[in-house]
Parts: sequence; C-alpha cells; structure tokens
Amino acid sequence: MLMIYQKLKQIGKRCFGYEDIAKVLGISFASARVEASRFVKYGVIIRAKRNLYILREEWARLERNDFFVLANLLQTPSYVSLMSALDYYRITTQLQQGFVESVCIKRTKDVCIEEYLFNYTKIRRDLYFGFVRLRDFFIAEPEKAFLDALYLSLLGRYDFDLSSVDFEKLNRNRLKVFSKRFPERVKMAVRDYGLA
Repeated sequence: MLMIYQKLKQIGKRCFGYEDIAKVLGISFASARVEASRFVKYGVIIRAKRNLYILREEWARLERNDFFVLANLLQTPSYVSLMSALDYYRITTQLQQGFVESVCIKRTKDVCIEEYLFNYTKIRRDLYFGFVRLRDFFIAEPEKAFLDALYLSLLGRYDFDLSSVDFEKLNRNRLKVFSKRFPERVKMAVRDYGLA
C-alpha cells in the first residue's frame, strides 16, 4: 500500500479523479474506480464526491482558500457567498470555521466531508450574478454577499446577524446597482438601513 500511496502522490493535484489514478498506476479507468473505493476504505484518500478525491495528508493541510475551491467543485455552478464571503472580506465580526456557505442555482443541500460542512443555498437564476474569480475560486463581491444574505433572511431561509456587519466597508454605489435586480422588499431594507 505504501508504494501505491507514493504513486498517488505523483498525481500532483490537490483534487483528482479516476483518470489520474489510472494514469499513475497504469491501470484501466474501470480498475481505477474499484481501487479508489478500496483506497477510501483504507483511509488513504478522502472521497469528496463521485470521481473527486483528495489524499488524506493533503486534506489535513487545506486552508480556507482550498476549501473555497472545493466548495466550487462540489456543486457547479456555485460561488462562495453569505457570511463566508463577508468574513473573507473582513466585513463581519463573525468568524467562519469548519464550514463554507455558497449560493447555487440547483438545489439547497449540505455536504459534509470529514466533519467539514459545505452549505449550498439555492437562489433564483436571475439573482445568480455579482461574483468574481479570485485565485482559483468563485466568490461573491462583498455587496452581493450582503444582498444574498439579506434576501434569504427576508425569505426566512437564512439567519443573518446584521449587527455583525461593518456597513462602512460596503460600497454604497455598488449596493445600489446590485439591489436594483432584487425584489422590492430587499430594496426597501437596503434603504431602511441607509445604505442606498
């Protein structure tokens, strides 16, 4: 098993699939699927989702940005948003540890890997905008993360602690532009907070 593990390390990617396993071990794609299941059973690799794996020792070294990349991969399309994004931009006093919150257009779901939680909240397709690619992950712009959280909280689908948000760090013009695409009650809330 040690020799096989050394070969798996030669893949050279943080996340990999059956094709990568097949290539480094010199086996067929079908055999790689069987071997992947065996490696998971022995605790050598961690299964993130079907055909997406991480070496256990790599998992222990993951940092916040790596979890953001993984969050994007676990459900596509999606982008990191809500308090996870606001924490990333240091706009909230709430520290996000052990989980990543994302917005998606498919279905709301939670994915738990090795006690780390990836939360996905479905949003209307016409509200799926206002995100950027930073390094290797997609994340909401600060104002969009705020509006996503406000919108979902007004629907009763998200617990948003507004008192933790530093409104001075939000761009008022961008908030005004982005909020135009949201329902009237979001626009009204933005005005009520004196943000537009």
